[in-house]
Formats: sequence, structure tokens, C-alpha cells
Amino acid sequence: MTATPAAGPPRFAMRGIRKAFGATKALDGVDLSVTEGEICGLIGQNGAGKSTLMSILSGALQPDAGEMWIDGRPFTPHSPIDARRAGVAMIYQELSLAPHLSAMENIMMGAEPMRFGGVLDWARMRQMATQALAALGHEDIAPDATVGTLSVAAQQIVEIARAIAVGSRVLVLDEPTSSLGRADVEHLFQLLRHLKAHGHAIVYISHFIEEVKAVADRFTVLRDGRNAGGGDTASATHDDIVALMVGQSVSNLFPRSPRTRGEAILDVNALEPRQNTEQQGTRLASASFTLHRGEIFGIAGVLGSGRTRLLRTLFGLEPVRSGRVRVGVYSGVARPHQRWMQGMGLLSEDRKEEGLALTLDVADNLTLSKLSPFGPAGLLFPARQRRAAARWISELAIKCAGPAQKTGELSGGNQQKLAIARLLHHEVDILVLDEPTRGIDVGSKAQIYRLIDALVADSSGHKPRAVLMVSSYLPELLGLCDRIAVMQRGRLSEAVPAQSLSEHELLMAVTGGTAA
Repeated sequence: MTATPAAGPPRFAMRGIRKAFGATKALDGVDLSVTEGEICGLIGQNGAGKSTLMSILSGALQPDAGEMWIDGRPFTPHSPIDARRAGVAMIYQELSLAPHLSAMENIMMGAEPMRFGGVLDWARMRQMATQALAALGHEDIAPDATVGTLSVAAQQIVEIARAIAVGSRVLVLDEPTSSLGRADVEHLFQLLRHLKAHGHAIVYISHFIEEVKAVADRFTVLRDGRNAGGGDTASATHDDIVALMVGQSVSNLFPRSPRTRGEAILDVNALEPRQNTEQQGTRLASASFTLHRGEIFGIAGVLGSGRTRLLRTLFGLEPVRSGRVRVGVYSGVARPHQRWMQGMGLLSEDRKEEGLALTLDVADNLTLSKLSPFGPAGLLFPARQRRAAARWISELAIKCAGPAQKTGELSGGNQQKLAIARLLHHEVDILVLDEPTRGIDVGSKAQIYRLIDALVADSSGHKPRAVLMVSSYLPELLGLCDRIAVMQRGRLSEAVPAQSLSEHELLMAVTGGTAA
């Protein structure tokens, strides 16, 4: 599939863009253009060059070679301020807002109107912020509202309003839905269509191909720093786009090796977390289910339904109000270190804040939960630790410079494989995985899917493990799991065989329609 050129004169164009970091070619002659009133999806695996390309467009990086134009005029920004003045705004996955300031102050930050004598013109600032919010159809957000008190979706509106207030005509959104629920995603899509109708050129970066197909007119795929192809989203299939991303056809994204359901290894009976006074959101009703060796048990549900609280309560991170949990031969309430000893390991949904210590090296992150094999109490033999880490790096195909590389330097997909490797190093029998593929590209997803499948498969090398898995990506649950239960407004449904569900039926269940 070849790239479809933008229709009409481009709002912005990039031609032959090259950028190297030492011996690494991040971009090798990339072209990209978007016309007025068009949304272009920019797709690629982690490390494909998307962020580098958009950093050049937004003025944060300087290209080694190539040319850029805005409305037919040469465009050579030397800083993000230069790019913003030329009409280019970058909206990052991690919103760059000051939570203690008002929406109005955030919207006009860096472009505050002044009166004679250098005094802030507060009345004019309020007027401009109000106009920007109204242009987005969000008069419901008060200019004086403290940004830190707003929902994530409303904060994102404030970020976009800031771009509108200073006259940006080119908007780049980098993974904008990573922290949004399904309803907020649709509201965002409506907003982007509104901006498109008013002539904005929009670049939409996402790992979710179905999102790109839902909102973008065209797509461009980068692979290894080069244009891999593109086309009209309406005529391209999911498999077409994946094949461009990975350079080959991915006919079986969700593997399924032979599995035999064994003995019950986790039994949860009427478990109910304790609701602390400072906790907000849905109160969880009691939950009951059983997990067996050799199976993957999935929990589906929208953001805020209580899925993550249930997993954290099981692992001892949140207090229990009532109920019983049996892990293997162990019964009763336990703390996280006891769960580790009982053979349960948790993969947090927030790998950067909870799952990994990004400033430590790969070997430390992989082995810190179990250092006993590397020396007697109080002593550590680093050579043994590095050998063990090298083994897991090889077995899980973690792309890194070696056990001594800093974890924060790895791509998202390799960080996730590292977090899973720690559970395997600890020899857990129960893997509790909370959003195991969030924020990683399709190639890394395929590798993690194969790994999860292998953990529960019949194998002479290891007794089949059990996997309890939460995911917002319904095809992932349907493709990997043996049974699925739905968490809806704090209540966990009875599990049903995954093969008995369609994606439509599961979607209806998680959004409050008919039960699965």
C-alpha cells in the first residue's frame, strides 16, 4: 500500500527530513504533509521516528537535513515558541498544564495580553480564554476554574484551547486518549471533527489503529525512521496497517497454544475492598471468582469501573472490608510481600510510577524482588545478578544494551517486557496483569501476547501458570482469554467462556447495555 498524497495544497509539508543521534538514524528522509481541514493519523511502532518527526515540526529539535513549509512559506523554527508563533501546537500525552492556576491563566500562558506599562490585562485575558473555550463548544468550563480540580478530559480541552487562543492552525496530538474513558474519547473525536471543519490541519498519533480509522482521513506509517506507506483510512484494513508497521503480515496476532485447565490456584469469595474516606469513585461490591492453572481469566470494564482496585486489593495494596482469598494453600488477608512469597505477582498499569524504577539499571529492576540467588544474606555478587538478568533479556527478547543499561532509556514495550520478566524471575505461579499492553506499539504487543500465551500453555519445561488480566482493549481479552468477567459500576459479573462472546456483546456489557 503506497501513501496517498494530501488533497489540495498542504497546510504544512515536510520533505526529506533527516535526524541522527550519534550513529543512530532516527529519521532517514521522511515526508509528511497535511492539508487544511484534514486529520492525518501518524502510526508506527515505538522507535519508528514519530516523536522525533513531530519534535522537529514543533521546534523542539532541529533536523540535520530536509525542508519544511507552512502555507507555502519556508518554516524553520528554532524553538517551540517559534513554532507556536507560526501556528503549530503540540499537545503531548502528558499534559503540560499548571494545576494550581486557573483555566484562563493556563490558556493564555506565554501570550498574556498587557496594558500600557506592562500590567496584565485580566479582562482581555478572560475574554480571549472564554472565546477559545467557546470555539471548542465548551462554555461549560469556567475560565476561573482551577485546572487541578478539572477532569482529565476537561484538562485536555484547556490544553487544546491554549492552542486555539494563540491562533494555531496545525495541531499535533500525541496519544491523546491514553487517560480517557470511552465516552471522553468520543467527545474528543467530536472536537477534532469540529476543528477539522474550521480548517485546522491535525496530526493524530496513536497506537490504537481503530482510533485512527475512526477519526482520521488519511494515515502515514513510519518504520525504522522511513516512510513505510499510507493511504485512506476508509479503504485500509486493520491488517493492512499492521503489515506496514511491522514490515510483514501479522496473520495471527493472538496466539493460542494447547492449554489444559488444572487445579484452582486462586479462589476469591465475596471480596470487598474497604472504602477510605479520601477515596472517590465507584464503591466495589463483593467479588467472587476462581482462577485455575493453565488459563487466562480476563476482567473487562471501562475506566473507573473498579477493575484496578479489585486487583490491588487482591495483592494487598488496598485494605479489605470483607471476604476471603485463597492463594494456593494460603488463606486470608495478606500484604504484598506475603503475596510474593505465596506465588502471586502484580504488573501495575502504571509502569513509570509503580512498576519500574526508571533511574535504576535493567538488572536491578529485574531482580530486586528476589536477590537471594545472588549471594548470602546481606551480600550481593553482581556478576551472578547480571548473568540472571542476561538470561531473561535473552528469553524475552528485551532490546537493550545489556543488564547495566538504565531502564528509563528503554522503549515502552521493552520496559513492559522487563516488568513481566521480574515476575518470572520471582517464579510466581499467578500473574496479575493490569493493562499489560497499554501505551506500546503493535509489534511489542504481539511479542507480549506470545509470552502470555506461553505462560499458561502445556509445556514440559514448567508447570502451566495462571494469568488474571485486566484490559481496556476488548479484542485483546477476546483473543487471549479463556473466560471473561465484566466489571460494571463496581460489580463483577459471573465469568463466561470468551469464545461465547462477540466484541459487540462485550462492549454492550462494559458500557451498561445487556449483560455478557
